[in-house]
Amino acid sequence: MREVVSDINLRVGKVSEATFVSDFKKLIKLRLTFLVVFSASVSFLIGSKEQGMINWINWMTLTIGGFLVTGAANGFNEIIEKDLDKLMTRTSDRPIPAGRMTTGQALVLSLFMAIMGTTILMRLNFLTGILSVFSILLYAFVYTPAKRKSPVAVLIGAFPGALPPLIGYFAAFERPEISWIPIVLFLIQFVWQFPHFWSIAWVLDDDYKKAGFRLLPTTSRDKTSAFFTAFSTLVLIPVSLLPTFLGFGGYIVGGISAVCGLIFCWYGINLFIKTDIVSARKVMFGSFIYLPVVQLLLLFDFIK
Repeated sequence: MREVVSDINLRVGKVSEATFVSDFKKLIKLRLTFLVVFSASVSFLIGSKEQGMINWINWMTLTIGGFLVTGAANGFNEIIEKDLDKLMTRTSDRPIPAGRMTTGQALVLSLFMAIMGTTILMRLNFLTGILSVFSILLYAFVYTPAKRKSPVAVLIGAFPGALPPLIGYFAAFERPEISWIPIVLFLIQFVWQFPHFWSIAWVLDDDYKKAGFRLLPTTSRDKTSAFFTAFSTLVLIPVSLLPTFLGFGGYIVGGISAVCGLIFCWYGINLFIKTDIVSARKVMFGSFIYLPVVQLLLLFDFIK
């Protein structure tokens, strides 16, 4: 009998542990967190290559700190939007609205990650730490409430969304200095945010409306919203060519970036022509591919 009870307790413990891990992944939006950390890590390597050496301990420090800071920002976001998440099909199974995690538990986890993450990043240099704090505050407490008020929320969200390259690049230096490289890395990711978010908003517009989110330029799937999305993909082409124009990206980087930009732009134009969800989904998936490709191009151009 004792063996049966022990076996049941063991199974319950394993189920509880698996549930916590699954809920933790949803709380921090694991895939989004990995994308952010990837962007910062690549920028760190670009900054390191500019100096002619890579400090892998610092790279690991950035990766861990960046993961915690991003997870904290996403955690705060879900705490603030817990009642709205219940209304949307896409988010109703998140741990807080589903009732598997209390707001207090999520708050403790998020605060712990925020404090640990910023402390870790502060060890690299002061600027990296300050930027990480700013990214949490801007994303969680400015962008998040703005989503229900105005489409300008996308512009607001583009700033914290474009900070990872700055954080990663400056983390590579003991004493960071402003140059064209981090500014351009920031600009590429900043402009990329618009077709990325607007295409997601187009695909999920019906679900977003249940929570009152206003993310499309006109708040509707219309020709004007499609135009702004297509135009943002067009603007991304000259921005992605800045590394070549400014002399820290070679012609191969410029050529491939131009080709990727034209393909991405074609998806945007297609959305403008058809104004349908299928075309918006192509822009969305194209955005997932475009950014890492351009960033890796710059990295390997520095390695040569």
